[in-house]
Amino acid sequence: MSDIGDWFRSIPFITRSWFAASIAVPFVGKLGLINFRNFLLFPDLFFNRFQLWRPVTATLYFPITPSTGFLYLVNLYFLYHYSTRLETGAFDGRPADYIFMLFFNWICIVITGLLMNMRLLMIPLIMSVLYVWAQFNKDMIVSFWFGTRFKAHYLPWVILAFNFIIGGSFVDELTGNLVGHLYFFLMFKYPIDLGGRSFLSTPEFLYRFFPSRRGGVSGFGVPPSRRPAAQEPAAGGGGGGGLGGRHNWGQGFRLGGE
Repeated sequence: MSDIGDWFRSIPFITRSWFAASIAVPFVGKLGLINFRNFLLFPDLFFNRFQLWRPVTATLYFPITPSTGFLYLVNLYFLYHYSTRLETGAFDGRPADYIFMLFFNWICIVITGLLMNMRLLMIPLIMSVLYVWAQFNKDMIVSFWFGTRFKAHYLPWVILAFNFIIGGSFVDELTGNLVGHLYFFLMFKYPIDLGGRSFLSTPEFLYRFFPSRRGGVSGFGVPPSRRPAAQEPAAGGGGGGGLGGRHNWGQGFRLGGE
């Protein structure tokens, strides 16, 4: 148990908090301590009954059943692996900027979920983080099933295509990819590479609550001093970060059978 505790404490703070909540909330629903339907995002209950907690719980909850358990574990691993790599890599020493990225992505996903009547938002937020990581490490070679290897730039789309081929829904993955692309474009691509106006900036109050640490780059909208792809292996992120270097993805999940 001490080894597990040491491993858990070694996870960076923001990822550790998100990871722990994404375990606690699904297990509360699994054990029946709270009816799982209270965790889901229902637009009518959100707007008409003012049940404002639903966007938060819908992001942290995922049903744990024999048919969805594997998909839950895989996405939990994605959360741990890619959020850790971003927090200790491109956002190293800048917790306020990382929190702002998560918040921006989450707001966009909640709006999309309300418009599209999406019940669960865990996978879209995780995929948005994975997409941003892939953009920062686009030239890193990652491994997939059967030893296939390709640049990390394609990883989010390979996951989307794979889930679609095996018969699952690709809406969650597509939503996450598009939101991640929107963040990366507005924060980095448009103002830095294309010389356009900067539309996003981390609010000052976040810096007061989560000050930048020595070793990180204060401020935001500044390109990394060197491509994070060269930093990631030093942080322990092997190619693609899969289970043993490769990923096994389960079938997409539709809520209707719950």
